[in-house]
Amino acid sequence: MEKTAMVFRPKMIIAGASAYPRDWDYARMRKICDATGAFLMADIAHISGLVATGEANSPFPYCDIVTTTTHKSLRGPRAGMIFFRRGPKSAEEGAPSYEYEDAINFAVFPALQGGPHNHQIAALATQLKEVATPEFKAYAKQVKSNASALADFLTSKGYKLATGGTENHLMLWDLRPLGLTGNKMEKVLEKVHITLNKNAVHGDVSAMAPGGVRIGAPAMTTRGLKEADFVKIGEFLVKALDIALDLQKVSGKKLVDFLKALDTNKEFGDRLSALCTEVEAFAGAFPMPGH
Repeated sequence: MEKTAMVFRPKMIIAGASAYPRDWDYARMRKICDATGAFLMADIAHISGLVATGEANSPFPYCDIVTTTTHKSLRGPRAGMIFFRRGPKSAEEGAPSYEYEDAINFAVFPALQGGPHNHQIAALATQLKEVATPEFKAYAKQVKSNASALADFLTSKGYKLATGGTENHLMLWDLRPLGLTGNKMEKVLEKVHITLNKNAVHGDVSAMAPGGVRIGAPAMTTRGLKEADFVKIGEFLVKALDIALDLQKVSGKKLVDFLKALDTNKEFGDRLSALCTEVEAFAGAFPMPGH
């Protein structure tokens, strides 16, 4: 990054990702920005719940601007927040000058948005109050522990994860060594009521046939699952993988043929139904919050 930044001299460097299982070195990125005159912005949409509880590195000491959604690991309503540095707009020579406030506020209103959604603001305030509690801190720690448990299980079985594991709430399972694409795995898991998403992994050349799937821990942690339960989820994933690989042997590698066989092959339909029954029985022991 430093070498590239020195060549292209960007006006802004953004620290943020949607499928990155490691922590961020904001201090290192700050040095690069200082050397090139760039702004540093962090998008912590996926990890804001971990940042807020000290379970992930904080971007705030280093970044000029920080943005986040509020409905992912922060576990709030669907909304967003923008943080920016404030200070003298006309600083003394050599001192930092902060001129973000007017530009950002104008960009939000009236440039892009109109009437405020007061119900969303109230819901967000309620959730941020919860974020400050010891219970939310325990949740954030458990999210990381559960993700690590699942990652350790998959790697112990010889499967490949991007970066070899996880330090946060998610992992990226690289299916390419198995000859399977993420979209096929995603569709098989939908049949057994397990939700994850196909995701590109480093080296992929097409987003239409990504080489992996992204797995997150926050939702099931909220339902009360612990480390051993995530190992059980790992067992379900492996069973689904075996079905997907066997089905591909019958259907061939074309996605359209795979999906047709997924919907019409009775043998595999029976196997999927049996696994779905296992998944539902397991999940039924962990009710949704509020129910």
